[in-house]
Amino acid sequence: METGKCYYTFRGHTAEIVCLSFNLQSTLVATGSMDTTAKLWDIQTGEEVVRLTGHSAEIIALSFNTIGDRIITGSFDHTVAVWDVSTGRMHTLIGHRAEISSVQFNWDCALIVTGSMDKTCMLWNAVTGKRVATLTGHDDEVLDVCFDYTGQRIATASADGSARVYDAETKKCIAKLEGHGGEISKICFNPQGSRILTASLDKTARLWDPQTGQCIQILEGHTDEIFSCAFNYKGNIIITGSKDNTCRIWR
Repeated sequence: METGKCYYTFRGHTAEIVCLSFNLQSTLVATGSMDTTAKLWDIQTGEEVVRLTGHSAEIIALSFNTIGDRIITGSFDHTVAVWDVSTGRMHTLIGHRAEISSVQFNWDCALIVTGSMDKTCMLWNAVTGKRVATLTGHDDEVLDVCFDYTGQRIATASADGSARVYDAETKKCIAKLEGHGGEISKICFNPQGSRILTASLDKTARLWDPQTGQCIQILEGHTDEIFSCAFNYKGNIIITGSKDNTCRIWR
């Protein structure tokens, strides 16, 4: 990061790469593609390590667990696949009735959360693959999902313009985040779990209190839809990415 030098260019996919992630150990990069495959790449050598095949449609979401021995992929084929990183073996989670939009492990690797265009969010046992719960309430597609860092709460973002917070243990909705004037494309907790950040097609990002559902601050300045947002590691800086061709840093 000191020089901005490009170390490797990973080549091998035959269509657009739409999602990617480092493992927590920073030894592998995973890429998911519209060519229906995911690939694992060695960071030190730049070589392809494993090719993950099994989906019958585009892969648009993926996530490593914190241990780094499993990866999940979500596809337009309505399924989620759990892969063994070392062998490439796959276990399929079946239950959603439409395209998968988002997937994530919780911190202790016990649970998986998935969001879908079928307007639901599903919670799965990461070991057995059994569906634990279906979280409902949204009136339109669920576009993004995430755990907080304790794995005790789940946040969902929807095309209905609202976000919700669920208790992972009781499976109950504990807060509704309402106020955006367009669909919410991205949602995340800060590292401390005390704030939620949302990005919307209404050209704004918002900060929320996850306990009360109250909007704390509206981040205005972009001139077009916001598709991405994130906190830094300390949680005191925010970055947003927009269709207006700019990224903004907020403090």
